[in-house]
Amino acid sequence: MTFGSTLSTLVVSSRPLSWINTAFPFAAAYLTTTREIDLTLILGTIFFLIPYNLAMYGINDVFDYESDLKNPRKGGVEGALLEPRMHRVTLWAAAITTIPFLVYLVVVGNPLSWLVLAISMFAVYAYSAKGLRFKEKPVLDSITSSTHFVSPALYGLVLAGAHFTPQLWAVLAAFFLWGAASHAFGAVQDIVPDREGGIASIATVFGGKRTVRLAVAAYGLAGILMLFTGWPTALGAILAVPYMVTCAPFWNVSDASAETANRGWRKFLALNFVSGFFVTMLLIAWWAIHP
Repeated sequence: MTFGSTLSTLVVSSRPLSWINTAFPFAAAYLTTTREIDLTLILGTIFFLIPYNLAMYGINDVFDYESDLKNPRKGGVEGALLEPRMHRVTLWAAAITTIPFLVYLVVVGNPLSWLVLAISMFAVYAYSAKGLRFKEKPVLDSITSSTHFVSPALYGLVLAGAHFTPQLWAVLAAFFLWGAASHAFGAVQDIVPDREGGIASIATVFGGKRTVRLAVAAYGLAGILMLFTGWPTALGAILAVPYMVTCAPFWNVSDASAETANRGWRKFLALNFVSGFFVTMLLIAWWAIHP
């Protein structure tokens, strides 16, 4: 295998479409707190953009190889189907690319930021690695997955020395519910291959129909929480609606036809970019109102 093909496989494994989902929360949280662009912002954003995702998804692709063989979604933007010869390379690449950034972030951080960063990295490892496999513990799988996306934001706030208000906690709680709902809905499409691969998940245990309904409820609750975050961030409550609408067509999906939820999941991936734009606009508005 050539260097180019190896690099291409690693990039696919890191899920480029999801890079922004972890880098943006950190950058937004850190920048709105410090209000300045510094080396820590730059390096932290790069870390949560690529190395963090390579570690998170690469480890997942290595330990999920057997079940991924039965999953028609694997082998593209929704995840690489890593050949066994790529497993060691992927794990080494994840370690080599993350460790230098982690060393820097520890040096510039404080005990509380170290704790948040440790929890974040533990969640990355524990989700897929043998011996832990949180992804096979229903409900804990969605909680851990949401931690993957919320912890960079929480880390950015703690690292920057943010003052935690009730409104800020409401934003973080809403974000956490969004992450848990997104994981749960995403798990529905994999019910059949997960069961064939012997993998338990929130969707394989609760079933497709019930899991979709839980996701819709979690999105709705996230929207309600945003109403209590003050002006103009309360407008973010509106963003819960398109996610609920995306899930709604699968309200009564059966386990046998659960793979049809992939249509909604593909819309979800595109919706994230649209939502990201509006979140950015809200952050700019908040910045202008709270100098």
